[in-house]
Amino acid sequence: MAEQIDVLREGLAGQYEVDRAIGQGGMATVYLARDIRHDRKVAIKVLKPELAASIGHERFLREIKLASQLQHPNILGFYESGEANGLVYYSMPFVEGESLRDRIDKEKQLGVEEAVRIVREAGEALGYAHSHGIIHRDIKPENILLMNGHALVADFGIAKAVEAAGGEKLTETGMAVGTPHYMSPEQALGGSLDGRSDQYSLACVLYECLIGQTPFDGPSPMAVLARHAMEQVPSLQLVRNTIPDSVEDVVFRAMEKTPADRYPSMKEFAEALEDAEADVHVQRTAARRAQVQPRTAQHRTPQGARRATTPIQIEATAPKKKWPVYAGGAVAVLALLGGGFFLMKGKGAKPAASADASADARRVAVLYFADESQNKSLGYLTDGLTEDLIQEIATVPTLQVVSRGGVVPYRTGDITRDSIARALKVGTLVVGSVENAGGDKVKVTARLVDASGTEFSRSSFEAPAGDPIAMRDLLAGRVAASLRERLGQEVRLLEQKARTKSPEAWSLLQRAEQARKAAEIAAEAGDSAVTAGKFAEADSIAKLASDTDPAWNEPVVFRGRIFYRRSRLAPSNPSYAKAQIEQGLGLAETAVGRDNTDADALELRGNLQYWKYLLRLESDEAKAKALLASARKDLEEAVRIRPTQAGAWGSLSHLYYGAEGTSETDVVLAARRAYEADAYLENAPKILQRLFLAYFDLDQPVDADKWCQEGFRRFPSSGVFTTCQLYVMTMRGQNPDPAKAWQLASSPALEKDPTGGSPELQKREARMVTAAVLARAGLKDSAIAVAKAAAAGADVDPTRFLSLQQSFAFLLAGDKPAAVQALKTYFAANPESLKGFADDPGWRFRELASDPAFQALSQKR
Repeated sequence: MAEQIDVLREGLAGQYEVDRAIGQGGMATVYLARDIRHDRKVAIKVLKPELAASIGHERFLREIKLASQLQHPNILGFYESGEANGLVYYSMPFVEGESLRDRIDKEKQLGVEEAVRIVREAGEALGYAHSHGIIHRDIKPENILLMNGHALVADFGIAKAVEAAGGEKLTETGMAVGTPHYMSPEQALGGSLDGRSDQYSLACVLYECLIGQTPFDGPSPMAVLARHAMEQVPSLQLVRNTIPDSVEDVVFRAMEKTPADRYPSMKEFAEALEDAEADVHVQRTAARRAQVQPRTAQHRTPQGARRATTPIQIEATAPKKKWPVYAGGAVAVLALLGGGFFLMKGKGAKPAASADASADARRVAVLYFADESQNKSLGYLTDGLTEDLIQEIATVPTLQVVSRGGVVPYRTGDITRDSIARALKVGTLVVGSVENAGGDKVKVTARLVDASGTEFSRSSFEAPAGDPIAMRDLLAGRVAASLRERLGQEVRLLEQKARTKSPEAWSLLQRAEQARKAAEIAAEAGDSAVTAGKFAEADSIAKLASDTDPAWNEPVVFRGRIFYRRSRLAPSNPSYAKAQIEQGLGLAETAVGRDNTDADALELRGNLQYWKYLLRLESDEAKAKALLASARKDLEEAVRIRPTQAGAWGSLSHLYYGAEGTSETDVVLAARRAYEADAYLENAPKILQRLFLAYFDLDQPVDADKWCQEGFRRFPSSGVFTTCQLYVMTMRGQNPDPAKAWQLASSPALEKDPTGGSPELQKREARMVTAAVLARAGLKDSAIAVAKAAAAGADVDPTRFLSLQQSFAFLLAGDKPAAVQALKTYFAANPESLKGFADDPGWRFRELASDPAFQALSQKR
């Protein structure tokens, strides 16, 4: 570069004084210079020599000249272009400001209204250029400059000039016109382009401004381009709930795969952004007015907090990132993974009915069919038909089907159908029965019921009892036909891959499932002998199913899940757990070896590896890291193959909490994808808790409160979702209500033990957070007294988790010396956390950073 600048200085002598290089991109190097004649600063871009050598200079300069004719307030124009000592260059105004890339890197997520405005201004500039026949081809944050807060689109026509001048030679340089993370599918395929390609790229930029990451990423440029061409755009609201529907709708339409499905022109796109911008402004104004009401005030405070301040005791063996160490016993990890493989027949309260539940007929729940045989011997058949039917109709893109976990609580009891529909928020119920029909036949009846409980369709048929596969397929076809009639639209079942054609193998696996369910019931009751026996029986029958149809992967995966579940039930017995994990891994390897696109098999192997890592069963550090990397790879591959693989998303949401190179955004996105795919996962409480924690750490009280309340609605008897309401009241901008805090701190739910910590620790935690609420409310003396009284010794609080919360309460009460002293107690028990805390204490403790006593403590790391 030093050589090039000397050549450039010599070639431009008398015209420009070249100062220094200030940037470098894929196609050019940028220099700061002074235009001698006009005495002004300019930026001079010099094409990279290897690129310049392969293209025609004259054609390139001719294209640049065409683009230089654009005159628009949001376009950064050109001064001139030319050739100097063999270097092809073009000059433009030097902008005293920053690029949108700089802004995103600094702030991660921009305000919604500001982001929409900036992109709308860029869109207006692009619309003007398109009307003059010029397509940008390389829209990205680096090419949008900010001057006095307004957008200036730079490098108009450069990509076209390079492409036009270089032709086929361009690919020989190893360079591409465009940037994969923002490139439209048609541009990636090398097709003809119009302004709708720029529209797609600009929508990608808006997505990144709002979320802090591009809509698609991957290990290579080709992987990124493939995702642009094939995958659905992830919802912005999954990560940032405050983004209005109008904004998300604009982004989704502009990022349609087919150009014809986008806005007809950039002008219409910019107008849609203008409408969305007005919508954001109205919502923000309404929110400000709402803050006048003290009990409903909501205030979104600045981001930047890391997960260092995560409050609630969760998952003792969670991988550590930054500095947190969570309280709780060793068994706290029992329910942390997103397994979702097997659903226990829980005794917990059924989801409460919602008064405003949607009656959308496209939301469907298949209730467990009733066994009406004379001796109740067809339970395995009714369950198998029900669960297969759920899987079958879930393949219909136009339907939203409640998972089996959602309907399990309603398989027994006297709950009316309309109550079930309200609780599950569905508009269509499928209910049915199986009974003896004489001889070797059974009769299957399926009924479709609307949200009011009224039956509107019935279908019955008889089939040989020995051919359950024909029975299953016929049932699915009948139900699909009834749904088609009800909805007035196509309901086409997609073919399930790798299914068995053996009735005997299918029946054996259903019987194995019956034994597994019995084992789960025994485990819940604490009967270890029956649990072990029934799991062994389930494994044995599943092996028979596998032997009957050796090509069928499902029995192999089923057996692997059995061993995984056994290991999960014995985290305090490392040798036993390791033996179960190794057997499960052997089966998972077999399943993946047969079919490396089997999402269930990949999820199984990933979960087993991650569980082995969490239990610290691999003593060699390098091997442990490799184990974690392999687990992550399997789980990410599972969701890539099947984006609705809820269990794998759930596991990833936990794994990302501690993985290097991940952020709260990754945690939130994975957790939201898990919950969106299946709100009734076995570990749904952990998913909801994780969403609350991530938003708490991000200092986003509106979203933190939303997920806390969702958890409380679903699981009102859980102490976790009682305590999180206290934590929300400690967040800035929230209404600290001492009376409500004391009520929550006295809740019977705290007597339970859902997190693995003792009930005593959980109750003291609630009182400690209540002290912080009192401090927020201005009752500082009371806050200090309560915080001191809630402290506990190592017998109750071995990780000194309470000292961390006590420090926050003292800090809110204005007693910094006591806050630092409490931190000393915490870090004495957790010395490995001090460095991360000192680097980033998070939003709760940030004001301590300038305190001399805290600085002295930090220097001990």
